[in-house]
Amino acid sequence: MIPLTLRDLQILMAAASFILGCFSIVLGLIVLITRGYSSEVRALASNTAKLGQKGLAQEATGLVSSASELILSINQLVRTASGVGVFLVFSGMGMIGAAYWVVTQIQWPA
Repeated sequence: MIPLTLRDLQILMAAASFILGCFSIVLGLIVLITRGYSSEVRALASNTAKLGQKGLAQEATGLVSSASELILSINQLVRTASGVGVFLVFSGMGMIGAAYWVVTQIQWPA
């Protein structure tokens, strides 16, 4: 068994929290950049808008209401992806802050 002192354990906890926090921030930024408003969402939104216009021209109220519901769902999807990305960034910052706090609690030899 590896003998660990309290100081070693605190350093390991701080390092693990710091590394996980950095990964969380990077993943959050990737989610914000890639998932926010991707090409698939843009294509779906443009096709839905065309479908809504066609429904208005042919006076198909069911088609127009379905198209508007689809656009609202797309907006909610974009908000959800952005929310996940922001949560990951803030949780990563919290982990890095916790790692800093753990390091400040270490009793360093004088």
